[in-house]
Amino acid sequence: MMKKLKLNELGRLSVTEFKNTIKIPLVVILENVRSALNTGSVFRSCDAFAAEKIILTGITAQPPHKDILKSALGATDSVNWEYFSNTDEAIHKLRNEGYKIYAVEQTDSGILLPEFSPANGEKLALIFGNEVDGVRNETIALCDGCLELPQYGTKHSLNVAVCAGIFIYDLFAKMKA
Repeated sequence: MMKKLKLNELGRLSVTEFKNTIKIPLVVILENVRSALNTGSVFRSCDAFAAEKIILTGITAQPPHKDILKSALGATDSVNWEYFSNTDEAIHKLRNEGYKIYAVEQTDSGILLPEFSPANGEKLALIFGNEVDGVRNETIALCDGCLELPQYGTKHSLNVAVCAGIFIYDLFAKMKA
């Protein structure tokens, strides 16, 4: 019979151990995300799959906002993060550091996530946009491309934290291999 693991059997890293582990070269940018609960959830996904850091831009709340802390469950301590008042500054900084920048958005020429394979050692940044308006057109124009999650239902829309979790896990699996 299968046995559910107890917390002390999960092999969790301490915050210090996590800070010292090798991360996947993935930066997650949240552009004008309205819900601090969504922001906290993205922190947890970044922690779970060892993303390099999160960049918060525009109106996106910053720790120690209570709703971020509520859903992040401590991931704001383990995951490195920065804030920029506008996404353009963050993109320029990352591009100068050798990152390829992709908006996660539905466009007429996006690459579907299952078909996307980062080059070995490639440094990536993914931009997730506002829950209503998505990634700004001005931001998309600064990107190297757009990535999209194929969807088959009637909504063609996912919660930003759910979408980010899927992308972070998928890229973790591809980059870790």
